[in-house]
Amino acid sequence: MIYEMRVYTCAPGQLPVLLKRFEDTTLRIWKRLGIRPAGFLTTAVGPRNTDLTYFLAWDSLAEREEKWGQFMADEEWCKARAEHVATYGEVVTNIATSFMQPTAFSTGLL
Repeated sequence: MIYEMRVYTCAPGQLPVLLKRFEDTTLRIWKRLGIRPAGFLTTAVGPRNTDLTYFLAWDSLAEREEKWGQFMADEEWCKARAEHVATYGEVVTNIATSFMQPTAFSTGLL
């Protein structure tokens, strides 16, 4: 198992808009495609209060490439994202991605 950590930095005031898109659209499409989110976090206290950090669980990098490619090409997603950008502009100013493996002593976190 590997985990993909994605950190989306939003333009000021745009984090609620991004969260709504995930809640209303993205998660439904991911479920249909078999993409498994492992957790979503926002900063409660600290300097990165415009960030959404989330984790996706993958069996392998090959699974990630296959399913993420399907997502990025998905007709429903492409239409929803285009409509979102037309309404709100680009709400995400930066995306950072890391791939992580649990340690042998990791328990219960993800």
